[in-house]
Amino acid sequence: MQFNKISMIGRMGAAVGALLAPVVAFAQEAAPAAAEAAAAAPVPDKGDTAFMFISTLLVLFMLMPGIALFYGGLVRAKNMLSVLMQCTVAGSAIMLAWVIYGYSFAFGGGTSPFWGGTAKMFLSGVTMDSTAATFSDGVVIPEFIFVMFQMTFAALTPALIVGAFAERIKFSASILFCLLWVTFVYFPIAHMVWDANGLLFGWGALDFAGGTVVHINAGLAGLIGAIMIGKRTGYGKDMMAPHSMTLTLVGAAMLWVGWFGFNAGSNLEASGGAMLATVNTFVATAAAVISWCIVETFTRGKASLLGAVSGMIAGLVAITPAAGIAGPMGAIIMGLIVSPLCYFFVSVIKNKFGYDDTADVFGIHGVGGFFGALATGIFASSSLGGIGYADGVTMGGQFMTQLYAVIITIAWCGVGSVILYKITDVIVGLRVTVEAEREGLDLATHGEAAYHS
Repeated sequence: MQFNKISMIGRMGAAVGALLAPVVAFAQEAAPAAAEAAAAAPVPDKGDTAFMFISTLLVLFMLMPGIALFYGGLVRAKNMLSVLMQCTVAGSAIMLAWVIYGYSFAFGGGTSPFWGGTAKMFLSGVTMDSTAATFSDGVVIPEFIFVMFQMTFAALTPALIVGAFAERIKFSASILFCLLWVTFVYFPIAHMVWDANGLLFGWGALDFAGGTVVHINAGLAGLIGAIMIGKRTGYGKDMMAPHSMTLTLVGAAMLWVGWFGFNAGSNLEASGGAMLATVNTFVATAAAVISWCIVETFTRGKASLLGAVSGMIAGLVAITPAAGIAGPMGAIIMGLIVSPLCYFFVSVIKNKFGYDDTADVFGIHGVGGFFGALATGIFASSSLGGIGYADGVTMGGQFMTQLYAVIITIAWCGVGSVILYKITDVIVGLRVTVEAEREGLDLATHGEAAYHS
């Protein structure tokens, strides 16, 4: 009986073995393939990751305290804190919006040419192990650092708009408009320009670090806001000079330092392309500072610190779309040209049309962005020291592509901004009362003062 049991168990084992043999064979064949695939999967380089981490912090430094101090110094003392609060709170609110839905709207993997879809809302699928591609085949960075780097861009851009309508907008209106604006203007344009499925990316438009996405976008929205909200009470009659050029220079210097993260970080890896962006950010900015001082010397008889700082920002704006594309000599030429253009809009066009753009957001960011985006199509040429064009693309063809990208950005931002200002006005109202404006928004809105005598 015992023999029969053993025999039966043996026969059952043989039968099971025969049944499992194909499975075992398949597993043995699949194991090397799986191992090969795992070995082939790119792994982020720690140097690239550290580089992007530093770049992300530098862009945050541009927002707080860079742009806040830059604009804060340009307004009157009674409105200093209101500008700091708008930059700080708008930036914080947009950081939350970015991780909840903004990253998905811009880079969610959707195939639409206008937005990225909803697949990555609430950072769905973004983990410590997920990666984002760079511009080099087989080179990746952790997706979390890509999310954060782009988040700082999204938070900074609406803060640029704040300078155009400073000293007369309601705090609630500023925050609400910034949130609506990034949702319906910034996120779609970021997708169109920087996502592989985006409309302007597909056309071959060149925007290395945000000439269209950041500066044309913010500059135009600022101009529209300045016009729709109206002039400051007493504009053209009362003294409205900057209350602290010292703080303005401090903020501008922070912006220049932070801009290296902005431009070099847009290379997404610590390679020669990042170093090209770095040297261009140095020399284009320096050239624009000198150029603005020369223009002021000939037109006013004196070079001013306000002019030098304005040239600094104009040069940074102009080189942004071309930072990793133009050569250093081309960057210098761009810096030399952009300051006279911006100076003309700030000193002539603004006065001729009478709009009150408090910190000259349009005159510097908008005009500098227009020039930079178009000049990128020219100075990308290898004959001018740039990295060259895609196969079959000529300078004329690339310039026209850049022009089309500028037009699309103007149309999308222009129509969207007008609608969103109207919506904001209906919901909370855009402008403070005349009494609050005369008292100063620091006390009237926030109940505190920047300075105590």
